Amino acid sequence: MDKGASVVERVGTLLRSLAAREPDGASTTGLAAATGLPRPTAHRLLVALREEGMVERDETSAAWHLGPECFLLGAAATTRHDIAPVAREAVLRIARETGESAYFSVRRGDETVCLLREDGSFPIRSHVLHEGIRFPLGVASAGLVILSFLPDREREAYLSRARLAARHGRQHGPAALRAQVEATRERGYAVNPGLIVTGSWGLGAAVFDAHGEPRWALSINGIESRLAPPRQEELGQLLLREAHQLGARMAGPR
Repeated sequence: MDKGASVVERVGTLLRSLAAREPDGASTTGLAAATGLPRPTAHRLLVALREEGMVERDETSAAWHLGPECFLLGAAATTRHDIAPVAREAVLRIARETGESAYFSVRRGDETVCLLREDGSFPIRSHVLHEGIRFPLGVASAGLVILSFLPDREREAYLSRARLAARHGRQHGPAALRAQVEATRERGYAVNPGLIVTGSWGLGAAVFDAHGEPRWALSINGIESRLAPPRQEELGQLLLREAHQLGARMAGPR
């Protein structure tokens, strides 16, 4: 990889890591640790990005935040990638009908990114997921269900190279992950039985694009007693129905 490409990769990693930490922002040290960059390198890149308006720094807390240029770039991209309105309708409906927190996520490479969140009426809520958070494929219900329904060759290639246990626990080791994938394919929807945070369960259904590939996911998150059987099957079928309808709408003319 040439030097220019390496710098672009580092900047992209830094901005994505910062986006996942909004609205609280992050320190230079925290961003360096999260991205694996040396602290001086992270600081140098952040200062350069501030000059371009891509990031800004709170002078009181010293936390870094995404800057106004990121907003403008996002607004410009909306005309091509704006799927939020139709997806938001589904997320709102799921939250209203289940009482749980509902989410819409998109696949980006080997990760999923949460784009939308809507809290339901049940007073106990999980804060594991929020807009902008990223997880590797196979982690959290959205990432698991998208991985499970990838084309066979693509799924196997990912499973052969994924190393998730060190960061996400042995329940995401190769054998355990393959077992979860098989169970998800058989069930039709993914179940995360508190694998990220004990007691915080998730269910997810894949939303397929016009080519029949899992590009997005609808999911819900809640406490174990609310998402465990026997209610689990009812919620899973609701997610599957919503995912099917959303996929059909997003695949058609908008």
